[in-house]
Amino acid sequence: MMSSQSRRFSLVLRRALESSQRTTLLKALSARSFTTSQQHSNKPTSHVSIALKPNPSFITRKYKSTSAIDYSTTPRSRDDYNVSSTITGKDSCQNVGIDTLGITGPSTIYHNLTFQELFDHEVKNGEGKVASAEYGDTFTVDTGKFTGRSPNDKWLVLNKGSETEENIDWGSINQPTSPEVFDELYEKAIKHFNSKEKAYVFDCFCGASKKTHKKIRFVHEMAWQQHFVTNMFIRPETKEEIENFDPDFTVINACSQVDEDWERHGLNSEVAVVFNIEKKVAVIFGTWYGGENKKGIFSLMNYWLPMSDPPQLPMHCSSNVGKDGDTALFFGLSGTGKTTLSADPHRALIGDDEHGWDEDGIFNFEGGCYAKTINLTEKTEPDIYRAVHTDAMLENVVLKEEPDGKLTPDYFDVSKTQNGRVSYPIFHIDNYHEPQMAGHPKNIIFLTCDAFGVLPPVSKLSPGQAMYHFISGYTAKIAGTERGITEPTPNFSACFGAAFLTLHPTRYADLLADKMEKHDSHAWLVNTGWSGGSYGVGSRMSIQTTRACIDSILDGTAAQTEFKEDTTFGFEVPVSLPEVGDDHLLNPRNAWDDKEQYYVTSKKLAGMFVKNFEKFHDMGSTDYTQYGPKVE
Repeated sequence: MMSSQSRRFSLVLRRALESSQRTTLLKALSARSFTTSQQHSNKPTSHVSIALKPNPSFITRKYKSTSAIDYSTTPRSRDDYNVSSTITGKDSCQNVGIDTLGITGPSTIYHNLTFQELFDHEVKNGEGKVASAEYGDTFTVDTGKFTGRSPNDKWLVLNKGSETEENIDWGSINQPTSPEVFDELYEKAIKHFNSKEKAYVFDCFCGASKKTHKKIRFVHEMAWQQHFVTNMFIRPETKEEIENFDPDFTVINACSQVDEDWERHGLNSEVAVVFNIEKKVAVIFGTWYGGENKKGIFSLMNYWLPMSDPPQLPMHCSSNVGKDGDTALFFGLSGTGKTTLSADPHRALIGDDEHGWDEDGIFNFEGGCYAKTINLTEKTEPDIYRAVHTDAMLENVVLKEEPDGKLTPDYFDVSKTQNGRVSYPIFHIDNYHEPQMAGHPKNIIFLTCDAFGVLPPVSKLSPGQAMYHFISGYTAKIAGTERGITEPTPNFSACFGAAFLTLHPTRYADLLADKMEKHDSHAWLVNTGWSGGSYGVGSRMSIQTTRACIDSILDGTAAQTEFKEDTTFGFEVPVSLPEVGDDHLLNPRNAWDDKEQYYVTSKKLAGMFVKNFEKFHDMGSTDYTQYGPKVE
C-alpha cells in the first residue's frame, strides 16, 4: 500500500507532469520533503502560482464513468475552464447584459475569469491571504462576523395573486416581505454598483441535467466571491454557452452595503437576503459569507423542480456511484458525515450536497464541493484533505505562521468558528463521476448524529418508516456547540434541509415515496453519533465502524443478514455485519452499562420524535405518523 508520503510526492509529480513548463517538473522532482520548493515572503503579493498547462497524455482517471461515453481521454483541470473576458469601455455593462438590470456605471467588467486570473485578482486586491496547504498554495478569506448563513435575514417577496403566493410554505423559514421593500433594496444595490468602476460577473448553470438546469448570473464586488461561485456552480465549457446569456435568475451581491432602514422595512436586521421569484432577481446586503450565494439558489431549485412537469425531486444530499452503476444517496444535516462518507475511494463521487432526481436518475446541481474543515486530517478524510490546493478556497480557517514565514491552515483551531469551510471544483476529487449524472438510486441512506446514544449504527427502514424519518430529519446538537446547550438537544430539520425548503415538506416526501416505489430503492438509517451512552458518557462511533456499515449496505451484505425489530422505533436492526461484529455494538442496548438508563433515554428520544411530528399529522397525501416510534 502506498504511504502517505509517497502519495504526496505522486500528486506533486503528477501536477508537474501536467505542465509544459520544465522548471516546474524539476521542482517537483527535487521536492523530496514534499513541500513547495518556492520560498514565499510575508507579503501576499509574492504568492504567485505557476499557470499549469495540462498535457492530456498525462491525465488519467482512477475511475472510468459507468456511462457509455468514454471520458478517459477528456482532461478536466483548471485550464480546461477558459471562457474569460475582460470588457472595458463605456459600453462594457451593455456588452455583458447587466445594463438590463440598471447597472451601467462600471467601465470594466470581469466576466467568468479563469482560476489563474481569479487568484491574481484576489492577491492584487488584497482580499485575503495565501495559505501553504500541504498539497498546494490555497487562497483564504475571512468573512467577518458572519461565518455561516443568516437564516433570520432571508426573505421572499410575496407578490399578491402570484404562483408563489399560492405555493410557497410561508412562515419562519420563508419569511414574506413586500414588493415595495424589495424595490427599495434593489435600487440601493443598483446605485451601489453604478458607483463602482469595476464589477465581477459570472454566468453559470445549476443542474447537470440539461432538461431542467437553470441559467444563473451572479454580480459581485470582489474576485473571491466570483471564485467561490466558480468553484461551486457548473461552469460553462465554451464561450458560445454564455453569449447573449439570458439568465433564469440573477443574484446581485452588494455585501459591503447594509440596509440602514431595516426597521422601517420590517426586517430583522441590517442584513438582507431577499429573493423575488417573479422578477427573477435576488439582492444580498450586509453578509460576506459565501454560502449565501450557494444556498439561495438551492432554495430556488427546491421551488422550481417540484413545480415542473413532470415534477422532479430536489434533495439536500450527497451521492456516489459504484463501478456497476449502482447509485447511493446520503441525506444528513451538518456534522453527520454527508460529505465525508460520500467521498469513497471505491466509488465515484457525483456530488456532495445538492441533487435532483428526474425520470432519468440522479443529477448534481453543482460543479464543486463545500466541505467543513474542522479537525480535517488526511487520515480521516483523505479526499477532502487532498482537495485543498490551488484553486480551492478556504473560508474562516485559522492560519498559523511557521518559522519560515509561511502560513499554514490549522484545522483544529476553531477560535474563529467551528464552521470553517473549503470550496473546491469537483475535479479536485480524483474519482469523481464526470457526467455528474447517474441512474436511479439503489440505496438511500439517512445519516444522523444521535448524541443520546440510543439509535443503532445501522437499521433498515420500511417505505413508510423512510418517509417518517425523511420528514423528521433528525440529528442532535451536543453540549458546547452552541451557547446554552448543556445536554444533547434534538435537531429536527424536515427533509434534512428545512432551511432551504420553499414548499411544504410533505410535497417532497410524496415525491420521494413515489420515486422509491417506482425504482425499488431501499432506505437505511445510519447513526454516526454516540454508542454506549449519551454524549459525555458513551463514545462517538468511529469512522471505521460507520464506513463498515455503509460498505455493507452498498455491497448488499446488510440486506442479506438477519434482523431484529427495535421494539420502540420499529425499524430492523442487523444481528451481525462484517467488520462491525455481533449485536454488542449493533444493538445499542447491549453497549450501555446501565440498561435501565438506556430504556429511559430511548423512550425520551422517541417522545421527542412523536412531539416533533405532530405538526405533520394529516398533511400530504399520506399520514406517516403511524410509522413513527411507539411511546407508551
